[in-house]
Amino acid sequence: MFSLAGAEPPIALGTLDGRYRDAIAPLVDHLSEPALNRERIRVEIEWLIYLTDNSVISGVGVLSAQEQAALRGIPESFGPQEITALARIEATTQHDVKAVEYFLKERFAALPGRAADDPLTELIHFGATSEDVNNLSYALMVRGAITSVWLPKASAVLGQLEAMARELRAVPLLAHTHGQPATPTTMGKELAVIAWRLRRQLRRIENAEYLGKFNGATGTYGAHLAAVPDAGWEAISRAFVESLGLTWNPLTTQIESHDWQAELYADLARFNRILHNLCTDVWSYISLGYFAQVRGQGTIGSSTMPHKVNPIRFENAEANLEVSNALLDVLAATLVSSRLQRDLSDSSMQRNIGTALGHSLLALDNVSRGLAGLDVAPEVMAVDLDANWEVLAEPIQSVMRALAAQGIPGMANPYERLKELTRGRRIGAAELRAFVDGLGLPPEAASRLRELSPAAYVGLAPRLVDHLDD
Repeated sequence: MFSLAGAEPPIALGTLDGRYRDAIAPLVDHLSEPALNRERIRVEIEWLIYLTDNSVISGVGVLSAQEQAALRGIPESFGPQEITALARIEATTQHDVKAVEYFLKERFAALPGRAADDPLTELIHFGATSEDVNNLSYALMVRGAITSVWLPKASAVLGQLEAMARELRAVPLLAHTHGQPATPTTMGKELAVIAWRLRRQLRRIENAEYLGKFNGATGTYGAHLAAVPDAGWEAISRAFVESLGLTWNPLTTQIESHDWQAELYADLARFNRILHNLCTDVWSYISLGYFAQVRGQGTIGSSTMPHKVNPIRFENAEANLEVSNALLDVLAATLVSSRLQRDLSDSSMQRNIGTALGHSLLALDNVSRGLAGLDVAPEVMAVDLDANWEVLAEPIQSVMRALAAQGIPGMANPYERLKELTRGRRIGAAELRAFVDGLGLPPEAASRLRELSPAAYVGLAPRLVDHLDD
């Protein structure tokens, strides 16, 4: 049987590394396997520097400023050669973190004046369990991916949506509840509702905590205390974790509990779901003709129907948001559990963080491109509004209720009277105004209702958009 497995260049199994690689490429620098090893190297180096700078172990030599700079340059220049060298070591160790330790010992020995038997090499990975290195590495990776890649893209899409809401603040729109014509609103106000919801979630994500621990094989500092009994290991651990810009977790098993990850992924999933709501709403508006997809359209909508311009950006975004949420949900649900001190399920699970964020980032890219290709069609909305004068039954019966409460005669049973006039049939301006004229309303109320039209019955909708500036 013909197989593509050995093709050159390698053929991607998944879409993120194939068809959509360009859209998610910035995440590779933060959430790929090489990125994980780069951050492991960074953590190991910073721990070595912290131990020597702070004389944690008496009688131990120090690193010169030049040596520290050279060591810190290793993760900064981590590239194909280093990836290959590390893979060569791991092929022997069959342990990824131990491979990092040996890799760094080789690099340390290569520094001017150092050698393979240099006593300081024993401080590389001193007192650390693999999970001390891994939890800090993942925290740095996820923080970098969120703050440097995902948040800027999400914020840009939110900015697009807010700009549209402001631009369309006064464009009247026939609302639909349960798919039926309802009280008019404005397109700007409806978009502002989604923008407001997304912004709340972004604030939560922006304020996320990234926790870390460095306390040994079972979270007791056992090896640390055995080696250096007089050191203040809790304070050292806290200072080191915080030096990486992370929040110190003082109580853990062998693993950091991952609760912060579950919290973050739940917030990301909620953002995704609100964005999905935007996609389905915009899709519906396109279907109703309220938006036209004309700008930048060089695409083919159908292989046989030339007139079609399909809302593919929003459909693609929907699918990718659903994949992203499936992964974010399982990450949030499973990472908070570990058998006793630890099991390796979290190790395998965390390797899917990049895929989860990748599908979300791809959806954001599609939403951005979709919104950029929309032109509002106020004339279509105006036709729908003018065809649904029955929506004014609401303000008429509300005015009658207020007058009835004031004791004005002839205002009884307003809801039932409007229901009889409007339910199950269309009425026009003439029929509605004739009904108003026959009510015997006070002149001011009658004049106000006669001047009302579906397009003018939008309440405070245009002004409500200003809450985006709060």
